Amino acid sequence: MLRFLPVVISLALSIYCVVDCIQSNDGAVRGLPKLVWVFVILLFPFAGSLAWLFAGRPKATPQPRRPLPRGPDDDPDFLKGL
Repeated sequence: MLRFLPVVISLALSIYCVVDCIQSNDGAVRGLPKLVWVFVILLFPFAGSLAWLFAGRPKATPQPRRPLPRGPDDDPDFLKGL
């Protein structure tokens, strides 16, 4: 049973990478066109999947941060009311 673990992990990683590649925007994919990335992932399951994750996957856009709550002594409106 333990012999099949690398095969299962490689298959799951390949499926994840193919789905991720197909769902990504065309303009955001780095390096190669999307169709070429899918062929690379399918032809070289483990190496192609790792290449997609590290070299082809679009970079995540940073999410805007919410302003942190301020204490009453840092709030000018509160200090005006004193």
